[in-house]
Amino acid sequence: MDTTTLAGLPREAEEQHGRYEPTAPEHHRADWYAAFIEARRQGRTPEQAYRDASAFLEAARR
Repeated sequence: MDTTTLAGLPREAEEQHGRYEPTAPEHHRADWYAAFIEARRQGRTPEQAYRDASAFLEAARR
């Protein structure tokens, strides 16, 4: 992944996290961001990465 693409991922994560935050249980934003960015780095679409990050936090709560 090139540097320009990588640099845009935190902004994309911030935008997507805005959808998640209003209905999410208490969590550390950085955990969701990291899961989202890693999913995107692996080639997942933004929607897939959103679901992956949300599922990651749900699993971590158990």
